[in-house]
Amino acid sequence: MGLKEEFEEHAEKAKTLPESTTNENKLILYGLYKQATVGDVNTARPGIFNMRDRAKWDAWKAVEGKSKDEAMGDYITKVKQLLEEASA
Repeated sequence: MGLKEEFEEHAEKAKTLPESTTNENKLILYGLYKQATVGDVNTARPGIFNMRDRAKWDAWKAVEGKSKDEAMGDYITKVKQLLEEASA
């Protein structure tokens, strides 16, 4: 299975993560997903009154410079880790 296929498979698996998954972990996944699919941040940082979108933007900005393949690999690893924790 290629990296892209494995990435897409884990993107589906991520949707099955429990409600108890922390916002911090959800944001890490969001940032890696955006980096893997879009590349570096390409939008302005949302304003102070839009905390949710600002947090998502910051999570994406935090992984700026990673190649798409690197971000896909990190995303897969993180999803696996969270699924293991959830089933423990």
